[in-house]
Amino acid sequence: MCTVVIDVAAQGARLLAVRDEDPQRAWDDLGEWWPDRYPGVVGIRDRRAGGAWLALDPARGRLAVLLNRADVLDLPEQHVLSRGSLALESVAGRAPDGGPLPMHGFNLLEVTLQGSRVLSWDGTALRETAVPDGVHMIAHDDLDDPRTARIETWLPRFAGIERELAAREGASGGEGDADWADRWVALLAESAALSADDDRAIIRDNTAHGYPTLSLLYCTAEVTAGRTAARSHALPTPGAWS
Repeated sequence: MCTVVIDVAAQGARLLAVRDEDPQRAWDDLGEWWPDRYPGVVGIRDRRAGGAWLALDPARGRLAVLLNRADVLDLPEQHVLSRGSLALESVAGRAPDGGPLPMHGFNLLEVTLQGSRVLSWDGTALRETAVPDGVHMIAHDDLDDPRTARIETWLPRFAGIERELAAREGASGGEGDADWADRWVALLAESAALSADDDRAIIRDNTAHGYPTLSLLYCTAEVTAGRTAARSHALPTPGAWS
């Protein structure tokens, strides 16, 4: 039940991504963990399966984030492959095609200088959704899906920040908005006033909903012509803002 906020513009994209995972599942912070197979790729690695939740290739100007999605059909566990390779393959320029995928459901957000899209797999079909210019959110359902309470609650607020920043930039003659990450993180902190098991919460404790996952970290990232980079921030206490 991860969450991503993304702002797409002609000059690139920037995003805020919150990772929900089992706190007992070991992981490694941003680093070049795959030098042999994916040289130059930086990502947050899942130690158990060896894949990535978020990955970026600064040289290619590519970034990908993996979010879980519910399956329409139950897949036999003995035939299911890890989804952890998806973000790594994406930043290497190899996205899944339309064939059957032996994986549980996912939303794969792909960000490049040419545009952004979401590839969604639910166990029966792989769909592609272009991410148009502007501010959007995605979690375990569709892009900007109003059925997801945290999207319905917080998307207008994140979009409002961007409108304010755009107005400021216009008034200053286009000097830029380097403080966008601080403003988005401040709103993320505000959202954490909700109980972590509230459907509207972005910083989450999903155990009350039957999943052993809590929010572990958040990342801010950008993909532009001059810079592709990410910063990660681990939460000292899973599922709680500090």
